Amino acid sequence: MKVSFIGLGTMGYPMAGHVSKAGHSVVVYNRSTQKAQNWCKEYQGAFASTPALAAQDADIVLTCVGNDDDLRAVYLGPDGAFQQAKTGTLFIDHTTASAEVAKELHQVAQERGFRFMDAPVSGGQAGAINGVLTIMIGGSQSDLDTAQPILTCYAKATRLMGSVGNGQIAKMVNQILIGGVLSGLSEGIRFAQKAGLDIPTLVDTLKHGAAGSWQLENRGETMAKNTFDFGFAIEWMHKDLGLCLAQAEKMGIKIPLTQAVDLDYQALIAEGRGRQDTSVLVKALDKKA
Repeated sequence: MKVSFIGLGTMGYPMAGHVSKAGHSVVVYNRSTQKAQNWCKEYQGAFASTPALAAQDADIVLTCVGNDDDLRAVYLGPDGAFQQAKTGTLFIDHTTASAEVAKELHQVAQERGFRFMDAPVSGGQAGAINGVLTIMIGGSQSDLDTAQPILTCYAKATRLMGSVGNGQIAKMVNQILIGGVLSGLSEGIRFAQKAGLDIPTLVDTLKHGAAGSWQLENRGETMAKNTFDFGFAIEWMHKDLGLCLAQAEKMGIKIPLTQAVDLDYQALIAEGRGRQDTSVLVKALDKKA
């Protein structure tokens, strides 16, 4: 297939690479041209100077950018991807964004003869590099069938969650759960340390039981060592939890644990920890001791 990939950040760069390595014709665009040029040196493909030029000949256009405003710019701007794409092009957005912007872009896509799916991912940088992401999709089954050969280049699981927007709602649930798990894990690790337990032994034991989780297995020991220079940055988690809180308000429900976790992340960002991994939440607990 002819594929365009717009947004070569921490996630998009390796995801686009997997598509290229699978033998598809890939054109990339990134706001920083140097990064697009570097990608082309590492993988087979070409780069375009605007989203419009990247999308003009593509069968499928993939996007992975920062937020709602970035999405509107790369899709709807004067040089946006919707400006020169051919009729019938399938657009797939991997950005973690609002359900509202997904529905907005879907509406415009329909008006212009395109197809659109929201498809946020989970699995972090390691999942993108290793090609084992989980993708939560809002859209039609027929569009997912069309996209599947591309999505499987970098995903181990793809699941249709319903109509456009539902992929983003599912990703919000994912982030709510991560925040809650990290909150409990922070307390558990500090409790264990105070009690004098050996953390590696504890983690290796608990991961096989009902308390087992990806966060415990991959972050328990590093949290105990106060090591946070990797993984998903809390400035992005704060953005994601803001989406969750805004959606909850629209639905008229309270998510108090998520609100508390987000406040802790805001305080950590204010300390200059914005680029550290989400597991740095344990440091907020230290301040409450």
